Amino acid sequence: MKKLIVLGWSFLLGQVVGYIGGALNGGSYDFVKTTIVSLIAGVLIMLIGEISIPKQNKKQQKTQS
Repeated sequence: MKKLIVLGWSFLLGQVVGYIGGALNGGSYDFVKTTIVSLIAGVLIMLIGEISIPKQNKKQQKTQS
């Protein structure tokens, strides 16, 4: 469920940033390219989150939850 929420927010925020960035640069807004880039960014964020927490802390977090 957490991964779906991260992907959802990365999609929404990516669309907002893509639209505003296109408007500020005088370019066009491309939904497909913005979606691809934002979802790739979301996956990278999830990978960084999984890699950055040491295994010992992961076990402690699971027992506390």
